Amino acid sequence: MAAAGQPILILKEGSSEAKGREAQRNNILAAKLIAEIVRSSLGPRGMDKMLVDSLGDVTITNDGATILKEIDVQHPAAKMLVEVAKATDNEVGDGTTSAVVLAGALLEKAEELIAKDVHPTLIVDGYKAAAEKALEILDKLAIKVEPTDKEWLEKIAVTSMLTKLVSEESKYLANLVVDAILTVVEKTPTGYKVDIDNIKVEKKPGGTLSDTRLIKGVVLDKEVVHAGMPKRVENAKIALINAPLEIEKPEFSAEIRINDPAQIKKFLDEETAILKGMVDKIRATGANVVICQKGIDDVAQHFLAKAGVLAVRRVKESDMTKLAKATGGRVVTNFDDLTDKDLGFAELVEERKVEEDKWVFVEGCKNPKAVSILIRGGSQRVVDEAERSIHDALMVTKDVIEKPALVAGGGAPEAQLAYEIREWANKLSGREQLAAQKFAEALESIPLTLAENAGMDTIDTQVELRAKHGEGKIWYGISVMDGGVADIYEKGIFEPVKVKEQIIKSATDAASMILRIDDVIAAGKMKETKPPKPGEEEGGGEF
Repeated sequence: MAAAGQPILILKEGSSEAKGREAQRNNILAAKLIAEIVRSSLGPRGMDKMLVDSLGDVTITNDGATILKEIDVQHPAAKMLVEVAKATDNEVGDGTTSAVVLAGALLEKAEELIAKDVHPTLIVDGYKAAAEKALEILDKLAIKVEPTDKEWLEKIAVTSMLTKLVSEESKYLANLVVDAILTVVEKTPTGYKVDIDNIKVEKKPGGTLSDTRLIKGVVLDKEVVHAGMPKRVENAKIALINAPLEIEKPEFSAEIRINDPAQIKKFLDEETAILKGMVDKIRATGANVVICQKGIDDVAQHFLAKAGVLAVRRVKESDMTKLAKATGGRVVTNFDDLTDKDLGFAELVEERKVEEDKWVFVEGCKNPKAVSILIRGGSQRVVDEAERSIHDALMVTKDVIEKPALVAGGGAPEAQLAYEIREWANKLSGREQLAAQKFAEALESIPLTLAENAGMDTIDTQVELRAKHGEGKIWYGISVMDGGVADIYEKGIFEPVKVKEQIIKSATDAASMILRIDDVIAAGKMKETKPPKPGEEEGGGEF
């Protein structure tokens, strides 16, 4: 037995523990701080963040997921909110800032209840029930649309870009995005499917955002291998080859003894003959463009140039797959298998100078299942942010095609959900009622943050919003550009239901997880061990 008064140590030396209220307060505070960071970048009037990493690289963005990915978050509860942003980004591509802001608001409201001695488990139960109710109401509110209706899809893509740096060009870029998606969309027995990987996004500073182009084919960041080759081939028949146009070195080391100078010539002639044979096989199929995943020998380049064939080498595997989808060709791994049926087709293959670099454009493919978007812009930062914006727009358009239901934007659906959940909560008994009401208040944080970022008075806005929704005007929200409360449906601003669902689910899950924690036990950091000095015994270092 331990002697009286002797402390019993369970945790390792250097460990720290926070219990009960203190642990909860710490975690909630950390999560709220993360929400505070991204809060000011929500909506079309949101501000951008400049992030500088340890190497001095600069990123300028207002994309929630990017901001949280770039900053090095240490606190474990804050890391959970970063995960929420990542999961939302991977799943639906947009709404990352909203998800984090909502999770922060849910925790803030929960803190008020904990202070009144409501048990966290009851709050979590109330939040779960309210979230389910919210998803049910959202389903009723949703406007059902035709999945391939171009007009609706463009409205969705424009809304997604209005909040970004590229908002000036949003109409033009949204048109490109919708065209790209509709080109690669595939019909399945259950609906439509879009694989975003089939849309290659290349970026190059220079020009302006309005020089961004959609190419019905693929852009390769490679140049034509030989100066003597044509730089432009119309009605291209393209051989896609995943084999080296070179003489392979033997696996094992070999030695050839030559006694007669004539033998050297014979040996070299044989090499040339093999390479010429390879080129002849390609020419026999009628190909006038060769795109090779591996290397092309100088001699083979010479023969290809002589035959007037345009060749590109060392192309990435992912690009080869896209080329096969775009041109309808087949990637061949053995020259003997190459036939004219394996060739892909494009109206034009051309090398063009893009700023300093020479790139090969494969354009005008008949029925491409892969396309490219080439983004241009004034500087590297602009094209980087444009790429992030286009990614979000591609994702939301894909969301609508896969689940064709929309709601108006501008915080209108959140305000309507808050109104209906408040009505529903009044019928609940027990303390869950309090949690459900707080859930409704947290939902209002989205339209109120939009209003705050637009420089509107949040209290007046809240009162006016509640009044409008009380009158049954379901699409009333924050018209950020006009700085007032208005009918968002008439403004033509729409968002996918799929994004809204994901925001509610992930924010509720994160808040619930953080609320359930009542004990944080952190292991002590390992101390660095010093190497023993000469003459000392090893093992002197401590941990």
